[in-house]
Amino acid sequence: ISTRDWSSDVCSSDLEVVILSRNDPVSGLRVFNSARRSGHAIERGVFTRGREPWRYLEPLAANLFLSANEADVRAALAAGFPAARVYPQSKKLAESHPGEVRIAFDGDAVLFSDEAEAVFQAQGLDGFVAHETRHAGRPLPPGPFAPLLKALHALQQAALESEAPMRVRTALVTARSAPAHERAVRTLMDWNVQVDEAFFLGGLDKGPFLREFEPDFFFDDQTRHCDSAAQVAPTGHVVSGVKNA
Repeated sequence: ISTRDWSSDVCSSDLEVVILSRNDPVSGLRVFNSARRSGHAIERGVFTRGREPWRYLEPLAANLFLSANEADVRAALAAGFPAARVYPQSKKLAESHPGEVRIAFDGDAVLFSDEAEAVFQAQGLDGFVAHETRHAGRPLPPGPFAPLLKALHALQQAALESEAPMRVRTALVTARSAPAHERAVRTLMDWNVQVDEAFFLGGLDKGPFLREFEPDFFFDDQTRHCDSAAQVAPTGHVVSGVKNA
């Protein structure tokens, strides 16, 4: 997915879906025909006959790479692109907000680096809370999906200025709870980026909350959260951080 304005090399208020596929070009014809029949206006595609398609993300100015191939996802993440392994069995229940694109993110190892998650793994919950309270005023380093959130924030601002009919709504859905929530909020403030909704769940199951938010896509680095989320929304596993080493 790219937000490039192909006429001027600047960010526009539109999202474009580009197909990257290991299929051969002849198979690509069927892909484009299928997209057209289903009403999706997809115009660009790259077909590599078995070679790694993620290599073309840079010239496409991609903001997000989705694939069921974990090796391609890991390679794209290593190259600095937001990428996630999609759950093909995910349910799509978000039908009540046709004028909005809703994207939900986990925090640590997704929007933020895995710095705090590494502390949790090494020192447990008490050590994690103490560490995050002590460093509440120091922004977390950006994680693999920080660029996507920033691009979506830019789209939100552009839509407000142009009164575009399609809106973007974002949510942070994290296992953090008070007082560890403060560092996450202050990090977003430091980035000058806002989310529309934030859930500090303290370890509660994320699925029921996502059912109410109705995201068009949710991203998390832990498979147990992805398994829960996939029951109610399209879900992507962000194969990064200490939990996915």
